[in-house]
Amino acid sequence: MMHARPIPPVSAGAMNLIASLLEQRTGQQIAANRTWRIETALKPVLRELQLDTLDQLATRLVTDQKADIAEKVVDALLNQETSFFRDNGVLDMAVSALAAFQSENPHRRLRVWSAGCSTGQEPLSLAILAHEHDIKGGGMLPEIVATDISPAALDRARAGLYSQFEIQRGLPIRRMIEWFDGEGNAWTAKTDLVRRVRFRKHNLVSDPPPPGKFDIVLCRNVLLYFSLALRRQVFETLAAALRPGGLLVLGAGETVIGQTDAFAPSDRYRGFYQRLDRDAAPEAPAEPTHRLPKATGIL
Repeated sequence: MMHARPIPPVSAGAMNLIASLLEQRTGQQIAANRTWRIETALKPVLRELQLDTLDQLATRLVTDQKADIAEKVVDALLNQETSFFRDNGVLDMAVSALAAFQSENPHRRLRVWSAGCSTGQEPLSLAILAHEHDIKGGGMLPEIVATDISPAALDRARAGLYSQFEIQRGLPIRRMIEWFDGEGNAWTAKTDLVRRVRFRKHNLVSDPPPPGKFDIVLCRNVLLYFSLALRRQVFETLAAALRPGGLLVLGAGETVIGQTDAFAPSDRYRGFYQRLDRDAAPEAPAEPTHRLPKATGIL
């Protein structure tokens, strides 16, 4: 009777090397009690490189300076959890805010930045909602810029290709039929939808914000994995990207309170944060006119 070969324990050195690589490239940290995620996430990379252990992978990272190996490791470790219309009440409120900006500035095209967009479900959901609510500042559809650090995730987003499982997470049948073409277990976003979003590679830690100013920036469930110092740095980047009075949308477990003076809770949209003019005297907050429904959870 043959017995499966036991998996050798992973050395602390290998774990530290791989975790450090992720933090250096992306700013994201892996807590000590979640190192199991490294082993799980990197199994496909081990198979592709024909390696048996993470120690062997760590050795390859040190001895083989090919950038694509490090990129494969980092890409596998990134948390790409997302879905269509995730926390739908948040997206509905974002579109309500766009409608208000449109009323205040009817001749200006509106701009939205989806930071950490993963495989594209969030910006595509926003594009669908903007169409359904006839958001057309300056007579044009909102410009939606979607960024991520993962080239593989962005390739999928640009292709608009999703599995049956992914398409069923959050998309009602009406929207599936209107905006996607199905063939077997694969669904492809129609060209008219994908062209409403501009996807580009961007590192929140090291890159300047995309050119121009935005009315709304969504950066949901990204900063959870950053140190406090890096969060403060990223908040400055996000503030620089917003128009005065523009809105920042974070994940349900994230906040700006106690972490930056670039933002304060919005007095109109509960759960959103407004960019502050730090040279102006703060105004007393008014009673919110929009209330955020209870979040459905993070990650």
